[in-house]
Amino acid sequence: MECSGQVTPQLMLAVGTAVIGSLQFGYNTGVINAPQKTIESFYNETWTGRHSESISQTTVTALWSLSVAIFSVGGMFGSFSVGLFVNRFGRRNSMLMANVLAVIAAVLMGFSKLAASFEMLIIGRFIVGLYSGLSTGFVTIYVEEISPTTLRGALGTLHQLGVVIGILMAQILGIESLLGNASLWPLLLGFTLLPAVLQCALLPFCPESPRYLLINQNEESKARSILVKLRGTDEVSEDMQEMKEESQQMMREKTVTIPELFRSPNYRQPIFVAVMLQLSQQLSGINAVIYYSTGIFERAGVSQPVYATIGTGVVNTVFTVVSLFVVERAGRRPLHLVGLMGMAVSAVFLTAALALLDHFHWMSFVSIAAIFSFVAFFEIGPGPIPWFIVAELFSQGPRPAAIAVAGFSNWSANFLVGMCFQYVELLCGPYVFVIFTVLLLGFFVFTYFKVPETKGRSFDEIAAGFRQSGGQGADRYSAPEEFNTLRGDDPDL
Repeated sequence: MECSGQVTPQLMLAVGTAVIGSLQFGYNTGVINAPQKTIESFYNETWTGRHSESISQTTVTALWSLSVAIFSVGGMFGSFSVGLFVNRFGRRNSMLMANVLAVIAAVLMGFSKLAASFEMLIIGRFIVGLYSGLSTGFVTIYVEEISPTTLRGALGTLHQLGVVIGILMAQILGIESLLGNASLWPLLLGFTLLPAVLQCALLPFCPESPRYLLINQNEESKARSILVKLRGTDEVSEDMQEMKEESQQMMREKTVTIPELFRSPNYRQPIFVAVMLQLSQQLSGINAVIYYSTGIFERAGVSQPVYATIGTGVVNTVFTVVSLFVVERAGRRPLHLVGLMGMAVSAVFLTAALALLDHFHWMSFVSIAAIFSFVAFFEIGPGPIPWFIVAELFSQGPRPAAIAVAGFSNWSANFLVGMCFQYVELLCGPYVFVIFTVLLLGFFVFTYFKVPETKGRSFDEIAAGFRQSGGQGADRYSAPEEFNTLRGDDPDL
């Protein structure tokens, strides 16, 4: 990339430390998958010890679905509280404080077997979800605010890279010969303690967001000093000028509350776009694959499903890296469109493979290829882009509230999929992914007509574009040169 000179050691330390929180989110999303049978056996043993009778299959299914989905409930509460922390304590200190929750969750889950209490495991999952909901908001805001405009998309994608590396770590450590067995699974769940300690050790060496210091705290000299370190040059006047302009804009709009996001015509369209992008990520069906991929591969006739699940994690990681390198070239909107359509086509092939599996044994290979393709297209667009584009759509005043609303939408949809997928799959059988196909096509149409391009534009330019559009849609920006990309006319694309 031509702007690689702006990647300084101080910037990468700050971004790398922040995305440890992203890794935690990914790890705790994927950790529950591989040891499903082992943990269900623990539920049965605990139930039998208490009631002198085996647990019913219905109760096991309910407890397991709750164990998966309670993580998302915690995430909902956490994401809705992001603004309360980042505006009062700052971005860096908020990340530091949130690790208390990660430590508590690790202790509860790690000692649940010793205490013969599946309630401890479920409560631990809720608390680590609360941490993850907060952390995803903190990381997104912090990384966006310390990144140069020309690298904002690439560095924003590192959040998703942290997530998929966390998922892959959970899948590998969850192998039965490692930690996913009857004796060591508490260590698998308690592993979240280590990244929390590491992030706490590194955060004191990371700077506070200069944008927060200048705009929220009015500490111009300190903000400039930090920018010089982050950029590796004394020439930061352009960044400072952009932040001052945003500060002046914020003096007019002040901090925006969540109800004001929906009442004000200036924010109504961008918050609707932000929410729909989050829903396009979670209702795409990706978490159905992540949470239940081992079971899907079993039904597809794969003899060692856990290794196929790890293969999914590898594909996840590789294509997130691909997105990292192309997002500043191709733009956000085209990648999101390609990802959604690719996932829809992959879902059609997966449905056909699962439906024909009883007639053609080789369809098991088609189902694996379809799942890998589904995951690859997810990471090209719908995986990374909704997380960081929300921070790009809003200026400093409404940004924390917008992140909170978008995060709540994301986690709510996450909960819906995690809680309901098993039941819907029982009802629909191999045709369950038809539902996701229809949703993906709907989100494709919405993105095509309503989602603007944000590549290479300052926060204030993007916000001004929505104001100029008068709430009429992505194709109604009045500045022909500056906002051509918002109508899909960028010659670079």
